[in-house]
Amino acid sequence: MPTAGKLIGAIAFAALAYFISDLVKPLLEPTEGTRVGALSRVNGFIGLLVGWVIMGKGAGKTYRQAFGYGLTALAATTFWCIVFWSGYKMVLRSMDMRYDGAMHALQGMAQLAIDFTKLISVQEIVIPAIVGALFVSWLTEFFARRWS
Repeated sequence: MPTAGKLIGAIAFAALAYFISDLVKPLLEPTEGTRVGALSRVNGFIGLLVGWVIMGKGAGKTYRQAFGYGLTALAATTFWCIVFWSGYKMVLRSMDMRYDGAMHALQGMAQLAIDFTKLISVQEIVIPAIVGALFVSWLTEFFARRWS
């Protein structure tokens, strides 16, 4: 059932994921040499889904719980974005016949996920992500209390 908390949580986490993705782009371009045109949009969509499901579900209780749901939603958004992009890159590499079989491709995907995690585990990404998640969770809780 749609609620104000789910709507605000979805929109706010989509915006947060989009913003953090824009912070990640300069880190990706020199090392990966890839085009990052859809990165922000795809990650924003993942943030929208996670914000609806996780943050929206926890909205309307207490601010302490909202902060917990916000950090959980941040972790889930990060996880699913890394899984999506490492899977996407694995598929591109497998079309170039870089892998010997399915297990080798899955190992390559796991290695890509580890590499992407190391890439974004820097202060310039982690601190704005945590502060943004706390702000977004506060905002979601504020509007969930007012409109529910």
